[in-house]
Amino acid sequence: MALLQIAEPGMSVAPHQFRLAVGIDLGTTHSLVATVRNSIPEVLEDEQRRALLPSVVRYFPDGRTEVGYLARKAQNKDPKNTIASAKRLMGRCLKDVTNRESMPYQFLDNPGMVRIETVAGTKSPVEVSAEILGALKQRVEEAFDEPLAGAVITVPAYFDDAQRQATKDAAKLAGIHVLRLLSEPTAAAIAYGLDNAPEGVYAAYDLGGGTFDISILKLNKGVFEVLATGGDSELGGDDFDHRIFCWIIEEARLKPLSAEDTQLLMTKAREAKERLSVRARVTINALLSSGEKINLELTARAFEQMTHHLVCKTMQQVKKTMRDAGLAVGDITGVILIGGATRMPHVRRQIQKLFGKKPHATLDPEKVVALGAATQANLLAGNRAPGDDWLLLDVIPLSLGIETMGGLVEKIIPRNSTIPCTYAQEFTTFKDGQTALAVHVLQGERELVSDCRSLARFELRGIPPMAAGIPRIRITFQVDADGLLSVSAREIHSGTEASVAVKPSYGLTDTEIAKMLEESGKSAETDMQQRALREEQVEAERTIRATEAALGTDGDLLNETERTAIEALVDVTRKLLKDDSASAIHAAIEALSKGTETFAARRMNRSIKKALAGKSVKDVI
Repeated sequence: MALLQIAEPGMSVAPHQFRLAVGIDLGTTHSLVATVRNSIPEVLEDEQRRALLPSVVRYFPDGRTEVGYLARKAQNKDPKNTIASAKRLMGRCLKDVTNRESMPYQFLDNPGMVRIETVAGTKSPVEVSAEILGALKQRVEEAFDEPLAGAVITVPAYFDDAQRQATKDAAKLAGIHVLRLLSEPTAAAIAYGLDNAPEGVYAAYDLGGGTFDISILKLNKGVFEVLATGGDSELGGDDFDHRIFCWIIEEARLKPLSAEDTQLLMTKAREAKERLSVRARVTINALLSSGEKINLELTARAFEQMTHHLVCKTMQQVKKTMRDAGLAVGDITGVILIGGATRMPHVRRQIQKLFGKKPHATLDPEKVVALGAATQANLLAGNRAPGDDWLLLDVIPLSLGIETMGGLVEKIIPRNSTIPCTYAQEFTTFKDGQTALAVHVLQGERELVSDCRSLARFELRGIPPMAAGIPRIRITFQVDADGLLSVSAREIHSGTEASVAVKPSYGLTDTEIAKMLEESGKSAETDMQQRALREEQVEAERTIRATEAALGTDGDLLNETERTAIEALVDVTRKLLKDDSASAIHAAIEALSKGTETFAARRMNRSIKKALAGKSVKDVI
């Protein structure tokens, strides 16, 4: 008999009570959501039975948005207001953004996270991601008749603190309770581990649309231990698209392009890349706004050559991460492929060449992350089934430390430390009588402060004045299961303390999030109005078609005056279809319905007479 059921704080459940939890893969190119049904993880599909949701959001002047396939269709005609690949911008300022020349957006260079100018106002990557998460949440709500308890959202293993915090902000804005942020390679390992029950050391090679991760994981008797992780958060399938884009410009000798033409050629580049995964050559055709026609042939061999350096960059990261784990190629049991970009044949060949074995690809590389996240979410929600006794040990991707004299970085938590974790180190004062200490928290592997990312600053005040070197100041770093950091400082002799929950400078303040939530509430009201309008328009169109069909078949039941009156009501209803007033359209539908009541009764009588013609009472009874 189970005496104790363990769940996340605040998430404990009564025995046998199922709580709906999902895993969300918030991707650069596509996003998807999965859950566990009857102990089996499965990806949720939309009404058209599509599992993937394009990570694209289009903004309109009235504040409305389109997410997914409809938005992606509008990329070429409305590129400045249709935002794609927002994941690459999460937690980043403008100087961090690469390949800006292939992006048709109007960026704003503000001090914090980069923002994009749209017809609906300036939007941050967090807001764009929140729209995508909101669409996935709606998919869940339509599939289930119960509240969503929470979600495990995956992030690249090499996402830093600012990028992870931005992801949590986006979920909060979308109204999703985050059970945990989980590294994508770890999620994939869970999916493979639980499906195939392998044991050994695995390399999880994750090449997505915007990021690359490599994780070395040890699977042993239900324990998933991440030994080391590495990668590049600015390298992904988009960069392969960009190389084709540049090749098109060079081959066609094109002049500076408009935003529309830039987006058109980027779309053509992506399509060419995808087709080259199954073909030896493709033709790229495009008609630019200037009237210039593009007609080029690209071979798989040429594509492989122009992107060879990108694949080599991933291989360098793989080797570095294996060195961090203290492993050789012969120690690797198998290789797991994650991300749609791993479908490129020359990527798979390089992986097989490095490891000397064919990579695992039994699960869809675009779905495997969501499936693993759903499994983890199910457990964190308290839906533990017999035999689900496994442990997940993840690691932090980058070292964490503080600034010391001379602009140097003293590392407190080394990268690839297992999380959650707590590390502490003692420091002292530099000057006699010093009563305060400034603590500058940093992230990165470099030795100089200028080469690392600043995460937070706070001060410890009230230190008793003593000779330099006498005070003992204990600085404690604590990283939670999401990889998010809090730091505290305590002077041991006096007990003076100060602490900070690290909120990266590229994240959003609580005030900004509150404002966005308020704005999303306002837009929700607008969305409801738009939905009501569309419903009335659909009903009006249906009523008009039915009335006109009736006039065509039984119009002889009406005299000229009656027919003219009905046709006038139809015309009024049709004109109001272009109006934006749901109530006016509804009133017109009501008037048309009332105006055709006598006509409907006559049609009914004719139908009954026709049905009874030639029959006796005995036949009818």
